[in-house]
Amino acid sequence: METLPSGTITKMFNAKTDKQGNSKRAERDLIALGIAVAAIIMFVGTGSSVLPQIARNWIGVGEGPDTILVNALLLNIALIIFGWRRYNELIAEIAERKKAEESARLLAETDPLTGCLNRRSIKSAADALIAQQLPQERAVALLMIDLDNFKLVNDLNGHSVGDSVLLQTAERLNAVLPENGLLARLGGDEFACVLPFETHHPDIVESHIARIFETMAVPMNFDSHSAEVSMSIGIASTENDIGQADRTQSISTLMHQADIAMYHAKKRGKNRHFWFDPSMEKELRFRNDLEAGIRRALSRQEFVPYYEQQIDLETGSLTGFEMLARWDSPELGSIPPTIFIPIAEEMGVIAELSEMLLKQAFEDAKEWHSDLTLSVNISPLQLDDSWFAQRLLKLLVAHNFPAQRLEIEVTESCLHENIGMVRNMITSLKNQGVKVSLDDFGTGYSSLGQLRSLPFDRIKIDRSFIRELGDDESGVKIVDAIVSLGEGLNIPITAEGIEDERILANLKKLGKFKGQGYHYGMPEPHSHVKARLATMGLLADRRPDDESSENFDGEQGSRGSHREAN
Repeated sequence: METLPSGTITKMFNAKTDKQGNSKRAERDLIALGIAVAAIIMFVGTGSSVLPQIARNWIGVGEGPDTILVNALLLNIALIIFGWRRYNELIAEIAERKKAEESARLLAETDPLTGCLNRRSIKSAADALIAQQLPQERAVALLMIDLDNFKLVNDLNGHSVGDSVLLQTAERLNAVLPENGLLARLGGDEFACVLPFETHHPDIVESHIARIFETMAVPMNFDSHSAEVSMSIGIASTENDIGQADRTQSISTLMHQADIAMYHAKKRGKNRHFWFDPSMEKELRFRNDLEAGIRRALSRQEFVPYYEQQIDLETGSLTGFEMLARWDSPELGSIPPTIFIPIAEEMGVIAELSEMLLKQAFEDAKEWHSDLTLSVNISPLQLDDSWFAQRLLKLLVAHNFPAQRLEIEVTESCLHENIGMVRNMITSLKNQGVKVSLDDFGTGYSSLGQLRSLPFDRIKIDRSFIRELGDDESGVKIVDAIVSLGEGLNIPITAEGIEDERILANLKKLGKFKGQGYHYGMPEPHSHVKARLATMGLLADRRPDDESSENFDGEQGSRGSHREAN
């Protein structure tokens, strides 16, 4: 679409805002035209008398005309010229105004960059298309299309390339749409397509979507740039579950449903499409409720630490606890951390949540025996904060908790996002006595070079490998290889996910470990942990005597702890 000159835009504005004034001017000009017509009539009458006298006087056969009549004739001529000129000006002004109004209409209904319909005009056009198709027993599908990682294209290549991507996207979409389809750019990198199709044949829509993905898979080339663009698509249609067109479906409803389906496609990995299903809307509403619940929970301090035992497998001795986050919401019930922690990370409140739990955990652990350690998981997002180590050390000082008793756990995925910052953070914490372990080892892509260069104090084997020890020989080989790696790097190992005696027995054959898992009891709140430690003589105010140590150490003691936990 051609860019309108600034003068035209000004005229468009005047056409919109000065209609009343234009109308009054037009009325005056019509009066002037009437005067001109009357002057012409008078000119005919006056001229028929005066002109013959003038002609006879010029040829010398008669007297000249009366002066008053001559003046009247000249006035009639002036009035005719004035009226005709004003009439032509009126015609030109009306034509210019119509042109400006048409340009204003185009601006109001189309996207100035791509020439597609815009959000405002697609609704009326699509509603009309739906009304046209329903009597013919045809349905209408609406595709909500969003480009994946478009912001990255803009940031890397500049907004001019981003505009070219949007323009080429619109051209490619237009090329594969049916003749009676509609295309709109809703804003940013979001497009909408409206496709009519035969009821009972949604495969027609699927074929169009396949063509869209096929044409978008071709890289876009520019002067000095090339961009590969993928898209996520959500689809909603007026066809219901029994294959009939739903006459109650408006374009606003379809856009809402398709937008939910598109969001679902984004969450499932992008570069794919999904048809709207009511369960998606329930899932989205549940997520919105969770986000609101998390914010309330932070203000009410509803998140609490639970503690899972960590055992020396060789002696059966309790060595410490891993802190795990738990949330029992009054409105939503008990929400597992696998659900609320990723959402808290996406909301950007994971640091606040973690700090709340750490403060409470430090106070809880101060009541334990000084030999018992506290392990805490750190979100990868927290490691993006260059001040994280300082914040953590400040918390330790504020709560008077010994740094030597704290062990933080980082996952392998952290090592690939900012290895330099992770190295600095680990070094800063270790200089103050905090231990750092590599969590979920085996599930990421950490290399031997990274393990050698980063001063980890411990490796934690992911529970997925430990669980396979009970019934899979390949699991034994994997764990044995990790044990050999740990011995070669002189790094102790913790095994997660010990759930039964068979797994425990196989682990003991492979080497020396610390371990944790449901075999030793479920994670517990501090009140239960404190009661357990009191019976063992492992609270801070007294050390275990010989009798309690004898009951606590060894495999018999650890099994006893398991029975107490259950």
